[in-house]
Amino acid sequence: MQVDIHDGILSLIPDTDLKSSQKSQLSYWEFYKNNNSYERNIIEDDSLLIKVINFFDKERIQLELTNNCKDYLKKIESAKEEFQTIFDNSKSYKDGDSQSVKKFSSVTTAIQSVATRKLKAHQLKAATHLYLSQNGANFSVPGSGKTSVTLSVYEKRRQEGKVNTLFVIGPPSCFQPWRDEFRETLGREPIYQLLAGGNSEDRKSSYFVSASKKPELYLTSFQTLLRDHKEVETFMRRLGIDVFLVIDEAHYMKKLEGNWAKSILGLSKYAKFRCALTGTPMPKSYSDLYNLFDFLWSEHDPLTSSTKIKIQQYEKNKEYQQIKDILKIKIGPLFYRVRKKDLQLKPATFHDPTKIQMNKYEKLIYDLIENRIVEFSKEDYLKNTEVVKRLRRGRIIRLRQCVSYPHLLLNAVEGYDEDVLGGETDLVRIINKYNDFEKPAKLEYLLRTLRETNSQGEKVIVWSNFVSTIELIQKLLKDNNINSKSIYGKTPIEQQSINEEETREKIRKVFLDTKSGINVLIANPAACAESISLHTTCHKAIYYDLSYNCSQYLQSLDRIHRVGGSENVDTHYYFLQYDNTIDEDISKNLKEKADRMNSLIEEDYSIYNLDMFEGDDDEQAYIHLFGEEK
Repeated sequence: MQVDIHDGILSLIPDTDLKSSQKSQLSYWEFYKNNNSYERNIIEDDSLLIKVINFFDKERIQLELTNNCKDYLKKIESAKEEFQTIFDNSKSYKDGDSQSVKKFSSVTTAIQSVATRKLKAHQLKAATHLYLSQNGANFSVPGSGKTSVTLSVYEKRRQEGKVNTLFVIGPPSCFQPWRDEFRETLGREPIYQLLAGGNSEDRKSSYFVSASKKPELYLTSFQTLLRDHKEVETFMRRLGIDVFLVIDEAHYMKKLEGNWAKSILGLSKYAKFRCALTGTPMPKSYSDLYNLFDFLWSEHDPLTSSTKIKIQQYEKNKEYQQIKDILKIKIGPLFYRVRKKDLQLKPATFHDPTKIQMNKYEKLIYDLIENRIVEFSKEDYLKNTEVVKRLRRGRIIRLRQCVSYPHLLLNAVEGYDEDVLGGETDLVRIINKYNDFEKPAKLEYLLRTLRETNSQGEKVIVWSNFVSTIELIQKLLKDNNINSKSIYGKTPIEQQSINEEETREKIRKVFLDTKSGINVLIANPAACAESISLHTTCHKAIYYDLSYNCSQYLQSLDRIHRVGGSENVDTHYYFLQYDNTIDEDISKNLKEKADRMNSLIEEDYSIYNLDMFEGDDDEQAYIHLFGEEK
């Protein structure tokens, strides 16, 4: 059988008819019949030629390789040898081998020289490793400076003439930090293009720009990338555009069949260098790593199909040590992690919760709702499982609303239509007119605290999980001549089409400005717990209310406890808590989760199950508080 490669097409020309089993295998590999030959595009799969050779060798069919094929095999072998060198260098450096550290000290020095900001020791190590690995992952904890590390390596590659474009894909909340860090790390303002939302035609026209006139920094969201995939591919393939491709908050790629992941994986081969950044590489499962390393090294497949199957089987049997051993060998050298202890930050102070007694009407409302829920739970056995799950989740949200702001009980809860007010007309009237009767006791305490911190010019972030509560707090502060800003789900994320409204980024800058007179920022963790840094001038956080979501809670903590401000400054966390309410259970639950998470996060190959409950947080909390039946 003659085997040839021409214009990216692999052709097989058999001397005799193939067996049906052989034809089936070629069909499985998506070969198509073209006269007397079987053909298939090989551009998407460099390993296909080797698979074909191995298969027909086992079938005892003699193959005649053309010179094109032989050259192609030499190219594959050369790439394998290059990858092995990268792998070995990355491993020896990460392991701290003294000869390796000495050998690559010039790389470390060069990286520091291109950055106008002096990098921390742990950042220089991470940057050197990323440079050596070429396509690397940085799994360092939040606040360790992953963005600065990546920018330094990009600049080194740019000055070498190997790249000229930094293309970042991530959640919109990371856009401003990248622009800020670009300026702070590299000492120049980035010429950037924001690709998120706005008019579709205007946005897509941005990709069709000459190499000489293009911006240096591109920022796009996962959603926009999905819509603009073809245009991005055209842009990245254009002559003269050499891309350093970064996936920020790369845990969003965790869904194996997700459209986001497919789009990103399809683009990876057009980038000169690739990088994945996330502090939580395995949120729920070891399989969350697959897409990350397929993106980084698709052409070398460090986690092969057989390896993935083996890992899945071990995971199913809870044989975690075997998985760790595999990952350490297969991908250990290709990623770098800085742990929290490596940051050398001053330990944060977690103050004991401030115990507060509810005011008259909010206590009346809470007790009635709690009793009502207990009554409801007695009849849950009559309902199907899915209905019960929704009811349990909704009931917990109702209790959480009670300890935040009773007026929230009038708001609908998605997927929950149970009448916890039970036709109690007096109760409905009290909730409707609640603002006329009293203020929540937490709010009164918060106001006294913020008056004191504001008079001293201290910056404070106040966290609440409910939009209406945030609006209530802001109104009260305004009435008491305390200037504040808020960030929550309704606040627009910066896009080209938005210029008349305040954006998260502008609010953050105003809040951090020591001369702005804005000393209070009110935010919800869902909108502000990721990618936003507040640590330069804000060192106090007050948690007005909490949820059972440990992931958001942990990320909110890191907003004010980070590298570049927390090394020599005390950081304080305060918690407001109503006595004998769900507040106490949430606080205890989060502490247990956080303690376990902090022990796991120091390990390289643990599953970072941030939620810790096997399922919905609120539903599991309900079972804990009220039992399966009451």
